[in-house]
Amino acid sequence: MTGPVSGLVCGGIFGFALERAGFASGCKLTAQLRFTDWAVFKVMFTAILVAATGIWLLQVLGLLSKEDIFIPTTYFWATLLGGVGVGAGMAIGGYCPGTSVVSFMSGRLDGLVFFLGILVGTAAFAGVYTWIEPLMHALPGPEAQTVSELLGVPDWIVLVALGVVFGAVAWFTRTPVPTGTTPSNASPTLAHGTTARSFQ
Repeated sequence: MTGPVSGLVCGGIFGFALERAGFASGCKLTAQLRFTDWAVFKVMFTAILVAATGIWLLQVLGLLSKEDIFIPTTYFWATLLGGVGVGAGMAIGGYCPGTSVVSFMSGRLDGLVFFLGILVGTAAFAGVYTWIEPLMHALPGPEAQTVSELLGVPDWIVLVALGVVFGAVAWFTRTPVPTGTTPSNASPTLAHGTTARSFQ
């Protein structure tokens, strides 16, 4: 039961983090796609950095080897079609599979409708998979399946590059502080009834 229990525990923690980040609302994700709110990018990229750094440290300490990690082969047609399909669903519905569960567990009806749509789509995909299986396995990617192996560089260089990208995006998309205030003394209520939320 170690696998299912760890999955439930990690899933619960992940769901809590998503809800606290505001991802129970479809408006959050659609705002990211409009480049007006970068919270989704920052939260998910932080998760990627933490996981990647943790795996790298475990390998450095000799507690984990690459042979212990399953790295699936990239198939270009499958990746392209899957990316377009999932991206379109996220843009139209405002959720990804994980955030839709968080949404309807938070009491939102649109999250439940989106999740039911995922179940229907999954069943439909399973029904036609035997017909499209040759396409799903067409055009496999290069033999080197990790970024560091593909580029021929150490893993830590990739981690540093990811950190630089994250830092640059965080810097250029930071929320500006209203003129005449600082983050420490900014009042939640400003003149003429304008709230600080208006600037976010």
